[in-house]
Order: sequence, then structure tokens, then C-alpha cells
Amino acid sequence: MTLDSAFAQQLQASAARLFALLDRFTEARVLVVGDLTVDEFLTGQVERVSREAPVLILRHEITRQIPGGGANSVYNLAKLGAQVKAVGLVGKDEQGRALRSIFESAHIDTTGILIDSDRPTVTKTRISGHARQSVTQQIVRVDRKSDDLPDSALQLQLAEYISSQIGTVDAIVCSDYGDGTLTPPVIAAALQHDRSIVDAQKALDRYQGATVFTPNLPEAEQAVGYAIDSAESLDRAGQDLLNLTQAQHILITRGEEGMSLFDRSSQQVIPAFNRTDVYDVTGAGDTVAAALTLGLIGGASLWEAAVLGNLAASIVVRQFGTATTSPQEMRAALQELLDGL
Repeated sequence: MTLDSAFAQQLQASAARLFALLDRFTEARVLVVGDLTVDEFLTGQVERVSREAPVLILRHEITRQIPGGGANSVYNLAKLGAQVKAVGLVGKDEQGRALRSIFESAHIDTTGILIDSDRPTVTKTRISGHARQSVTQQIVRVDRKSDDLPDSALQLQLAEYISSQIGTVDAIVCSDYGDGTLTPPVIAAALQHDRSIVDAQKALDRYQGATVFTPNLPEAEQAVGYAIDSAESLDRAGQDLLNLTQAQHILITRGEEGMSLFDRSSQQVIPAFNRTDVYDVTGAGDTVAAALTLGLIGGASLWEAAVLGNLAASIVVRQFGTATTSPQEMRAALQELLDGL
């Protein structure tokens, strides 16, 4: 692919450092506080139209469950090689048990996952069907969640657990999808760590003083209250977000336009590494935050960490649904990128 010549030179000069940083991913210890979600995919073959109503009858074939929402952040970090502790809430239900089992199979510490018997595990069930020799298509999505906040005792239990783990991890990631896990006591506990990465969909000002925020463009626009549609408005938004959050850095992910990294004195643009083989951007923000976090733990500059986040995202968007990548895939993608310069 074609990259700006100045960026290409900077990337080539940093190549050895970036490869070395990838080698350090397995040394990282990360605690993730998140809205833990199960993405459920139920697929069947269409047999006929029901006599009860004008709806399709599916013969069930397979149900697949994978981590979604904040659970995808946890899973991304584990698949990148980190030692991960998951913190959050699940319901007293089949989906909560399934998510714990998936995590434990990936050697993720689930001690910090508490059961909320009053609320279901957040679950997004996508029901898809196909006829013989035809493509599978999604028919409907069913969401299970509660709009009620967790009981105050559970909020305090989460906060106490986070506080007890501050000295055992190298960073804390807050993955806030607005489903109620990240309440004020929980946020306050997470921000005690001096390396806190926030990936939140809204109300960024609740995380005052975090190390870095990673909003996408719509989230950034919602936070600042105006459209980001020019170089001038982008620069203004970066500074407004820094003032709003009192963060050290803001990384705005902008899809095919790449990423913009802000601190108090500068803006750095990182171009998209993959603009053509993009099939699904679901969960790509979780991947960016995960790789960026591991880069920072390994001693990367914010620019280097953002490049690693960008590289990881360029891999997962080639797959349908929430996906993960690995250090091995990232090494291969980085080498391919360098060979094309």
C-alpha cells in the first residue's frame, strides 16, 4: 500500500523497536474492567414458512458463543499473549457460565467476575438462516440486558477487588459499553492505577485524568458536541477532549482515515494500514485498545503503541464478527507492510 513518505520513513526507522515490542506482549499483566457481553450466533436451515404466522421455520444447526463488548477486550488481550484478569458482572444464567468457561479455557483469571442474580448476562443473539446452497443471512437479533444499575453492594465489591489488584498488574483497561458495570465507585478504583486506558462509548468526563482515551469518531463527536468534518474541527476536538477528560493523550480512531493521536502540544496522524480488505469493523476498537495497552506496558511511546493498535485492527477487520489476532499475525502483517514500502 502507499503511505505518506514521512510516515513510511518513520515506520521503517521504528521497525526493530516495533518487532521487539511485540516480543514483550507475553510479559504484560492487565486487569480489564468491562461490560461483559456474550455474542451468540444461532444458525439454521430454512425448512418452510410456518402455518402459524408468515415467518420462517429454521432447522437448528449450530449455536456459537464468543466474547463481545467488554469481554472482547479481555479476550483480545489474552489472545495477544497477556496475562489477563477480568472484572465485571454476569447473570446467574447459561450465558454467564459459558463466558466464564471461554475465559478459563484461554487462561484468563475470572476471580473478579461476580454474579448479579438480579440482571441477565448481556447477550446479543443473532439468528441467521439459509436455504440449500445459498448464503447465510441474518434474520433478527435478540438482545438480553437490564437497564437497572447493579446493586450498590456489588458495585463496592467490584471496586474493592480492583483496589486489591492495583499493585499486581501493569495497566488497567476500562471497556465501557454503557451496560452498568462502570459505576462511579468502580471507575474511581480503576483510575488509581497510573496506567489507565479508557475505551468508553459515552460520558468520557467520568474518567478524569486517565492515561489515554481511545474513542472512535462518532464517540468523539458525541463527547464534544459538534461534527468533526475538517482538519480544523479534528484538531479542535482533540484539544477539547483533552480538556474535558484531563487525559494525558487522546487517540481518535477514524476508520479508513486512520488515527489521530493528541497530546497538549501536538497531533500525529497514523494512516489506515488496510483500506480494502475490510469486512467487519465490529470490535476493532477493542483490538486497538488491547494492542496499544500492551505496547505501553512494553515501553512503547504513544506513537509506537498506536501504530501497534492500528496494525492489530487492520487484521481483525478482515474477518466477520468480533475477532482477535495474535503477535505472530501482527509480526507477519508488519513485515508485509514494511516490504511494501
